[in-house]
Amino acid sequence: MNKKLGFIGCGQMGQAMIQGMIDAGLVEAEQIAATALSDETIDFVTDEYGIQISNDNKRLARESEILFLAVKPYVYQGVIQEIREEVPEDTVVVTVAAGITLDAMKEAFGKNVKVIRSMPNTPSLVGAGMSVLCPNDFVTKQELAEVMEVFESFGEAEVVEEKLMDTVPALSGSSPAFVYMFIEAMADGAVNEGFPRDKAYKLAAQSVMGAAKMVLETGRHPGDLKDAVCTPGGTTIAGVTKLEEEGFRNAVIQTMGACTERSRQLGKGTK
Repeated sequence: MNKKLGFIGCGQMGQAMIQGMIDAGLVEAEQIAATALSDETIDFVTDEYGIQISNDNKRLARESEILFLAVKPYVYQGVIQEIREEVPEDTVVVTVAAGITLDAMKEAFGKNVKVIRSMPNTPSLVGAGMSVLCPNDFVTKQELAEVMEVFESFGEAEVVEEKLMDTVPALSGSSPAFVYMFIEAMADGAVNEGFPRDKAYKLAAQSVMGAAKMVLETGRHPGDLKDAVCTPGGTTIAGVTKLEEEGFRNAVIQTMGACTERSRQLGKGTK
């Protein structure tokens, strides 16, 4: 890709995306520029990734062909007020935050702008990201394909209707944190039985990765795969029974709902 990519904001998510696309060989570090508020972040990103980074949002907006807004939702209004006169009409602006709607972006810019709403996740750092995109009507098929290429350089990417975007943080954006908690809890349970902690983390994490790969590559229903492990009267069905007794499934569903509702609230707060 020969595009100039810009990141306003270079926190954990921005860094994961930058590392992912550089590692994949999609772009050279020289093609990426970013901005950050703190000198500490600027120094760290310069040393770690070798990209151009400063605190000049206006210049970055002028010079980027694909511009990622990788800042917190509550910062969007201020950032857009600062850059809206600087963004060229052919630049594609990509939001990287929960709850920021396409209509809110148009209203903030006060004009028609090419916008793609996105929700990546931090496993992008290791080339295993899951990103979801939603373009507005001004984005061409070619432009969407180019942005998809960026996201696919560090994992998988899907395009969905905007009405589904508030569910995405729960399903793929925030969910790695829930999985980390599950892995940690499994390891703690093993440590409680005398298992070495480093080996417990490895066994738990590899098992989660392997189970996810089974779902993706076999195409079988997760319930069917679960049943295949449950030998009658065995250890697995005993564990499944305990999870059901403790409300595991309901806790996950309620967690998804809470995360989705928070995404909607964040969107309202940016208007």
